[in-house]
Amino acid sequence: MSTTTTTTQTTTSTTLSGVQDSSYVPRGPVTTQLNFFEAPADGAKPFNYVEKQPEGQPQRNFGEVVVDVQVNDIRGRESEFSLDKDAFQAIQGVPSEETEFVDDEHIKKVYYPEVEKLLLDKVPGAHKVTFFDHTIRRSNPDAPRAPVTRVHVDQTGRSTAWRVQLHDPEEAEELLKGRYRIINVWRPINGAVQAHPLGFASADTVEDEDLIPVEHRYPHRTGETAAVRYNPGQKFYYWSGMDNDERLLLKCYDSQEGVGKRVPHTAFVDPRTPPGAKGRESIEVRALVYG
Repeated sequence: MSTTTTTTQTTTSTTLSGVQDSSYVPRGPVTTQLNFFEAPADGAKPFNYVEKQPEGQPQRNFGEVVVDVQVNDIRGRESEFSLDKDAFQAIQGVPSEETEFVDDEHIKKVYYPEVEKLLLDKVPGAHKVTFFDHTIRRSNPDAPRAPVTRVHVDQTGRSTAWRVQLHDPEEAEELLKGRYRIINVWRPINGAVQAHPLGFASADTVEDEDLIPVEHRYPHRTGETAAVRYNPGQKFYYWSGMDNDERLLLKCYDSQEGVGKRVPHTAFVDPRTPPGAKGRESIEVRALVYG
């Protein structure tokens, strides 16, 4: 996107809002640059290493294609989208007793039960929830995990079945006969998002051919994620100014036929973010949801 376009959008946004300081929260549709999959030049199977790669290996062997994309705001339209159709769902007014998000054990003790209740209450048919990890992301150079600015899906169908076997081994055979899903519960933890908002594409607009399996290499096992090839039919959204009492359910995979199975997503740079705005801090909790 050209400098001229960025300057125009910034001026328009801040002028219309009547606010030109660091507290400004960008809202409404925005055109921005998203990073999509570019296949390895040598035709090899795509991979990336979760931790430090072995000597002589790249951290990942595939590239990126940068595309200007319009991202529309779901603020005020939250009820128009659902897990079964779009593979994402917006939930408002969710209280929480966890406020610090600095101690993993405290998060598991206090926040996980809140997320479990939310999933059982809001996901039709859900009767069992198994958590397998969470990630805290902070937009500062010292943070161990920063927002990911590459369009991706956290799991594939194969890796979801592997997760069932890994995390619920005694019941896996029976659980795999029913409906099983991986749902990522995403929220900010430091107030309304101004920078690096989360963009997500409705599953209803994403073709299976747009998704490319990627080996997700851990030190002791290999999982699978999906990279996303750009397709002009994809429709991207974000939830402007998402705040601490709001939750975004992002479905990574669903074994049920005839529903939206997965939601590509990415953090993105909003050209309207004001100078001096606070960096985005967020937590995502990943869960196997059965039923």
